Amino acid sequence: MSAPELALVTGPEEILAERGVATVVDAVRAVEPEAEVVRLHASSYSPGELFVHASPSLFGGWTIIVVHDLDEADDALVDDLLGYLAQPADGVTLVVRHKSGNRAKKVLDTLRKRDARVIEAKALKTEADKHGFVKKEFKDARRRITEEAVAALVLAVGKDLRELAGACEQLARDVEGVIDVDDVTTYYGERVETTGFKVAEAALAGDEATAVRLLRHAMLGGLDPVPIVAVLAMQLRQVGKVAAAGRGSSGSLARDLGMAPWQVDQARRVAQGWDGVRLGRAIQAVARADVDVKGGLRTESAVRSPEYAVERAVLEVCRARNG
Repeated sequence: MSAPELALVTGPEEILAERGVATVVDAVRAVEPEAEVVRLHASSYSPGELFVHASPSLFGGWTIIVVHDLDEADDALVDDLLGYLAQPADGVTLVVRHKSGNRAKKVLDTLRKRDARVIEAKALKTEADKHGFVKKEFKDARRRITEEAVAALVLAVGKDLRELAGACEQLARDVEGVIDVDDVTTYYGERVETTGFKVAEAALAGDEATAVRLLRHAMLGGLDPVPIVAVLAMQLRQVGKVAAAGRGSSGSLARDLGMAPWQVDQARRVAQGWDGVRLGRAIQAVARADVDVKGGLRTESAVRSPEYAVERAVLEVCRARNG
């Protein structure tokens, strides 16, 4: 197996880009353990510097040249890269990092034409993207995490992907067995406290004042309305499943319903204040909010903003509980 000679790491998500570069370095060093890494930055590049580092060493060996921030490159770096790609050097792996935009497009096109290894570092903008990221982190670590714990972790630290990755690493390292919401709360409880789970807990209890206060505090802190609606929907589904399941031990119901025993106990406590009709009204209200916060079709009764949509849903859930 030969070391890769060309690689392009493209996209704005920095931690994914760093990992992408690291995978190329690891692949080269699997074949050439003593390979040297040289990093060139667009902001400090000097004309001809690329060729200096690509020149054969008196002592032989492989060189990995990582060019950072090609999207900020001046003409000298672009011209040198195009010149290098016209005749790549032996014993060199060139890794080019490009965040976004059309700057140096000819270099990008040439890399692709020369079958460079392309690694995507796409921005993770949506909650679904971040949920998928967390699940992959734990899968790669060969650990299991519940859906509810994934949602809680994203709510707690999901603004910064690097911090989210660090949280995944910490939980995978420190917690034994399946990681659940309690584990997330233990480590990041202060951040989870005023987020979707606390809002949902107050709403399903019919505590309108507390639910609205927590909701507004969370959104002032920058929390996206989408995960709040998702948590509301999840909690309502759990109440409905447990209520429909009837009697049985927490353990047996948990196995049948795909829930943790503590979730069954919690849902049972909440379900005591609900009946099928009111639960149906609450679920419909949250379903409407889900469409609105995700930019669904607007009607005459359309909400003015995602924030308004989720607050209206919280109020409707409270009133369904108390109706």
